[in-house]
Amino acid sequence: MSREGDATSSEGGPATPAVIRQAPGYLARRLHQAYIAAWARRVDPVLTGPQYAVLVTVDAHPRLDQGSLAHTVALDRSTMADVCRRLEDRGLIERTQAPADGRRKLIGLTEEGRAALQRLQDRVLALESELMADHASGVGELLERLDALSRRWETVATGTAT
Repeated sequence: MSREGDATSSEGGPATPAVIRQAPGYLARRLHQAYIAAWARRVDPVLTGPQYAVLVTVDAHPRLDQGSLAHTVALDRSTMADVCRRLEDRGLIERTQAPADGRRKLIGLTEEGRAALQRLQDRVLALESELMADHASGVGELLERLDALSRRWETVATGTAT
């Protein structure tokens, strides 16, 4: 897939310089852009991947506090607050105050949230299967390597890399 500003195919325009095509950040951005486009087309044009991750995680860990949820799904606190507000506005989650600490917000799925999650799961699995089809035999190893790479990049981003 070629996108505006990314002439790596024969669709026209100058070739993307090799130094750019070999830059990890450039490749990560291309993967991310393609994933977002495929998600909107195949899964849901409104509910985002991060919102889905929140629904899945809240389903697995009911009444998780918003801060822990942000850490678990790798979102910063301000982004998590926005994601939760949007999901709450759509009636997919409910936020309640923690009994011991009124500043902490506990997140739970609503019945509508459970139904939405049920509806989306097959589409998400189908998309992931199609995205990884050419690497099916080594998908587990590839995902482990991407996870390790993500952890490394996060330590570099936070300044804790050694």
